[in-house]
Amino acid sequence: MIPFDFEYYKPETADEAVLLYADLSTKGKKPLYYGGGTEIISMSRAYNIDTEAVIDIKGITECNVMELKDNKLTIGSAVTLTQIAEANLFPLLSLAVKRIADHTVQGKITLGGNIAATIIYRESVLPLLLSDSTIVIAYSGGRKEVSFKEIFDKRIGLNKGELIVSVAIDEKFLNLPYLHVKRTKNDKIDYPLITIAALKNDDYINIAFSGVCDYPFRSSEIEEYLNDESMSNDDKIDKVIDSIPGQILSDLLGSSDFRKFMLKKMLLEIIEKDWRYE
Repeated sequence: MIPFDFEYYKPETADEAVLLYADLSTKGKKPLYYGGGTEIISMSRAYNIDTEAVIDIKGITECNVMELKDNKLTIGSAVTLTQIAEANLFPLLSLAVKRIADHTVQGKITLGGNIAATIIYRESVLPLLLSDSTIVIAYSGGRKEVSFKEIFDKRIGLNKGELIVSVAIDEKFLNLPYLHVKRTKNDKIDYPLITIAALKNDDYINIAFSGVCDYPFRSSEIEEYLNDESMSNDDKIDKVIDSIPGQILSDLLGSSDFRKFMLKKMLLEIIEKDWRYE
């Protein structure tokens, strides 16, 4: 149970939701958008968040869309990981979300919730960074559509009250050869020691990481080294390791030295393994 009382709202449109957020904020109610609710529930039980108002976005039609139209796949922010996995319209994204949590929890976690989560891994972000996707955001002035990789720098750059409506992926990225490599400490379904997602676009490898640092990332410098055919595999890997954009994570799952060791092995797997379609 959530250990505090709150007001519950379920708007029918994104415009209504953002106006409601602004109104509740002026009244000091510290509103929260609610999709799957897994993080709100877990953090409130740990007394890490407190709110007097919850805005449920699951009734907003455009936040529930999942369709391939006009050469783009659009997925609403309230679509669950289970729905994404079962539809399998973007195989790399489907594979990534299948391994975020167990099947029961996947049915509650939403795409928007995972993108905007405070948890450091946010593995659904990786395919979106690789596929030149865009994100539609509702705010008090209307809508804006921006490049995902431009607005995502360690975390999603939302202003107060802004609502993720949907993401869109160009059709050409949906069926590119891909790889998804995940290593965990114990079970197949667990927080990652490291997750690597990659797409091969016109013989150029796009690659993104989770679990290496305390945020997911894609690096153009790393991709340049990885795709440099003049370098040996060992030199490529050494250059990639040296170009990690932050401190390599060290926690209960694994030390930074162990993660570096695992990363070298995983990068070699990416370089040497045959690319495949699924």
